[in-house]
This record gives sequence, C-alpha cells and structure tokens, in this order.
Amino acid sequence: MESLQYPTGKFTPKGAALTADERAALVTRIRTLSGEARAAVRGLTEAQLDTPYREGGWSPRQIVHHLADSHLNAFIRFKLALTEEVPTVKTYDQERFCTLPDVQGSPVETSLAILDGLHERWSRLLASLTEADFARKLRHPDLGEIDLDFLLQMYGWHGRHHVTQVTELRAREGW
Repeated sequence: MESLQYPTGKFTPKGAALTADERAALVTRIRTLSGEARAAVRGLTEAQLDTPYREGGWSPRQIVHHLADSHLNAFIRFKLALTEEVPTVKTYDQERFCTLPDVQGSPVETSLAILDGLHERWSRLLASLTEADFARKLRHPDLGEIDLDFLLQMYGWHGRHHVTQVTELRAREGW
C-alpha cells in the first residue's frame, strides 16, 4: 500500500544547503510540472479521471486540482518569505479542499491552465533567486521554521509524487 501511496518514496530533504546545480534541477522540475501533469491525464475518460489511484486515495481529477491548490499556496509562501521576516504561513485542509464543488466534476483543464501560468511565473522567480534568498525562512505551523531550500525540495518532490500516482494508475489499468 505504501508503494502505491508514495511511488517515488516519501519526501526526504537534504540535510544541508543545496548546491546551485541541485537548485537548478529542482527549478527545472517545477518548470516542467504542468506539462507532465497534462501528459499524465491526457486522453482519460471522465470515469478514468474519477478512479482513485489506490483504495482511499484521490482520483486523477482530484490530484490535478490538488496540485493547483497546493502549488498556489507554495508560490505565495515563497513570496511571503522573500518579502517578510520569517512570516508564519497558514495551513489548509487538503483533504477537505478535494471534496469541494470546484474539484468534484470540474474539468481538469481548469487546474492545468492554472498550473501552466503558475509554474511559468514560479520558475522565473526561482531562477532569479540568490543563495541568500534560498536561506530565507518562514514558519510553518506543522513543520516549524524552514528555509526556501527546504520548500524548493518539498515542491520539487511533490509534483513528481502526484504525477507518478496518475501514471502508475494508468499503467496498472492499461489505460
């Protein structure tokens, strides 16, 4: 069950500051996420979009809408950390977000379009940051004080994690 839930493995941050090459690879991963998400759901029927990737898990539709919700929050968290001194960010209930009417039955294209624009802006911002910028911190109610290197790693992992859930569902189902 855990391999279905975490097909790329659980998030494990590097203990030290990232190198410039590691950051560049993660920025590329964020820049390409919207295309990867789009490819993962391309051609799926409405029934397939609503098929959970595992028992008790989200459907591809919910995953795509979740990526938009989550990455919008992440982008704002980066901007807050860059413009305020150790801001405290707000959490949200991602499980409940995925049950709201804007997710249930909504076309995935709406969130894919959000991801296209968001990831274009986010990757441009990330590519402009200095090492000192990536050391800037924020306070997360569940994670404590974290820096932007940590957040970059988390969201570089996050997108790939969810896209892989969809692509592995497709492979298992022969879609």
